[in-house]
Amino acid sequence: MKKIVETIGFLVFVQGVGGLLYEWTGWFRLWTLVRHVGFLGDRLLFVSIVLIVAGAAVMIAADSIKT
Repeated sequence: MKKIVETIGFLVFVQGVGGLLYEWTGWFRLWTLVRHVGFLGDRLLFVSIVLIVAGAAVMIAADSIKT
């Protein structure tokens, strides 16, 4: 269970980093899922930062899971 939570946290973190890279450079166009969500509109930068923080928090919280 701990590895699954760590993996999910890592994937969320990577999506946030990819979203930031897409906003700043235009790369990773097909790789980021955030830009494909229509209702986010102009908030992609904010959502990417939130994803980075949430992914890091999930990875840190995964350490408290007892195996």
